[in-house]
Amino acid sequence: MTPVVDSTKDIHEPVVLDEIDRRLLEVLKSDGRISNAALAEAAGIAPSTAHVRLRSLQDRGVVTGFLTSIDQRSLGLGLQAIVGVTLRPGARQESIVRFSEEVRNLPQVLQVFFLGGTDDFIVHIAVADSSAIREFVVEHLSAQPSVASTRTSVVFDYHRNGVAASFQ
Repeated sequence: MTPVVDSTKDIHEPVVLDEIDRRLLEVLKSDGRISNAALAEAAGIAPSTAHVRLRSLQDRGVVTGFLTSIDQRSLGLGLQAIVGVTLRPGARQESIVRFSEEVRNLPQVLQVFFLGGTDDFIVHIAVADSSAIREFVVEHLSAQPSVASTRTSVVFDYHRNGVAASFQ
């Protein structure tokens, strides 16, 4: 499968990080809302240094944003699933782009991954119950003409080490 490449974007060289940058990132991974003073203390540097270094990490595109983690169960969405999606052969580029744009905007969708391998996409969803999984797969995925097959796995538990920025 040929990956989708946006030729208007530069391919970034890896950013060189020193020990202070790495310490700041380690602290921020567990608490993106930490105060500058607490960030500086945890990293063992002056608050002014922490501020300048964090701004530099943002300017260099290492830190791309600060996200809020939401407990889906508190919203009545206590069941999560991973759905593997394989698209039909044919106008692949159009199908890939259309599928991705349509699915990523659905309210049940937490994450969408475009892959090379058996599945073309992995769609991570949060819903109320098993009937909502069925409804999502039948009405939003299988109903699309470009979809050849789906495979659904229920998530029992998960651990997240970090949040990655989009490749796009």
